[in-house]
Amino acid sequence: MNKNICVVGAGYWGENHIRTLNRLNVLKGIVELDKNKLKNLLNKYPGVQGYSSIEDALFGEYDGFIIATPAKTHYDIAKIIMNAKRHLLIEKPMTLSVEEAKELVVLSEKNKVNAMVGHVLLFHPAIKKIKEMIDSGEIGDLQYAYSNRLNLGKVRTEENVFWSLAPHDIAIFQYLTGSIPKQINAIGSTFLQKGIPDSTLTQLEYENGVRGHIFVSWLHPFKEHRLVVIGSEAMISFEDSLEDKPLKLYSKKIDLKSGMPEQVDGPVEMIPFENRMPLDIELEYFINHLHNVKPDISNIKHGYEVVKTLVEASKQILG
Repeated sequence: MNKNICVVGAGYWGENHIRTLNRLNVLKGIVELDKNKLKNLLNKYPGVQGYSSIEDALFGEYDGFIIATPAKTHYDIAKIIMNAKRHLLIEKPMTLSVEEAKELVVLSEKNKVNAMVGHVLLFHPAIKKIKEMIDSGEIGDLQYAYSNRLNLGKVRTEENVFWSLAPHDIAIFQYLTGSIPKQINAIGSTFLQKGIPDSTLTQLEYENGVRGHIFVSWLHPFKEHRLVVIGSEAMISFEDSLEDKPLKLYSKKIDLKSGMPEQVDGPVEMIPFENRMPLDIELEYFINHLHNVKPDISNIKHGYEVVKTLVEASKQILG
């Protein structure tokens, strides 16, 4: 690929970026404040340059930067990189406020920066396949979708469950519908930590009439990552938390042609999809969209719309 990428932040998800970029032979720099962690990473990845500040890293000849620091730092770091006219990928959520997200959109356009947001599940081969099936009309008219993202933990103290998990599903619904919500209704419950909801329900209505329902929780006896898509002619389910990750097409619907609701049952078909890690695909896409070609998937405008939905729903959840 012959590109040089620098990762800012070497926490849990930052290390995933580092490991993947190294495998793609484009990892050339790491910015990390923890000196011991940085030393260990540089020993593990010889030939990679280490920095303790983003300002120092900007002296390097990097084609792109990846921001994998805590969300509250994204805005300040992204501004520094954009003002240096460098291309970047910002981990989700892009920012914690609509105002900051909008400013980054404006700054990216002003400085001709190609910017993406790390909504990695948009690059999941199963999600891509679902999008193709919707767009081809295979399930008829898209009517509604729901997503459950549930588990016992991992409970966080710095953010609530909605900001931790729901960005994935908001981004997916936005991608599948090709639309943004015109109406948002959200509620949350707090059982563990005061002021930090650990279970939320969100209903979204889109410009094209499609409805979406998102249920996220840290208080669930088992892991469940389920996406169900309902069309006028057929239905789709994707079980991402199961070992074989089945993607199924159900030839089922309710027929009202006779004037009375009649259930129409057809076969259930297993839909094959490419067996690749979404992060690999996302980073390859980022690398291929540096410089001249602007990204269409998970670009900064898409990330801005996700933040708008997050903020509006959060107001309702937190009362």
